[in-house]
Amino acid sequence: MQYLHTMVRVSDLEASLHFYCNLLGLKEISRKESEKGRFTLVFLAAPEDEARAREEGTAMVELTWNWDPEDYSGGRNFGHLAYRVEDIYALCEHLQANGVTINRPPRDGHMAFVRSPDGISIELLQKGEALAPREPWASMENTGSW
Repeated sequence: MQYLHTMVRVSDLEASLHFYCNLLGLKEISRKESEKGRFTLVFLAAPEDEARAREEGTAMVELTWNWDPEDYSGGRNFGHLAYRVEDIYALCEHLQANGVTINRPPRDGHMAFVRSPDGISIELLQKGEALAPREPWASMENTGSW
């Protein structure tokens, strides 16, 4: 398993970039905009992590800016922790066998979400290419929120 990033929702992208980049010193690694999803993702890394982040396509912090205004009360601005895993199906099977609810099953062989005992959302991403869809995951519905 490899730690990928922590996602934080931001209400003002420019003010957040000013804080994280200009004041704190993080570097923008990449940016993705989704017209359909109406959001922008900006991936940041600390200067000493920048080369590795660019090489591996990872970052330490993902700023998520939803274009439609939202009130992030109660910690909703914190999104999730993300980890790259060797075999997403095997890990989800292991977690489920040990009583962990798979909130967003890896239907696509690429991504799943679970929650820690304290309700922290954890994103699991398959290392390399997505695995071929496989049951029971391919037809499993989402459970709760992720």
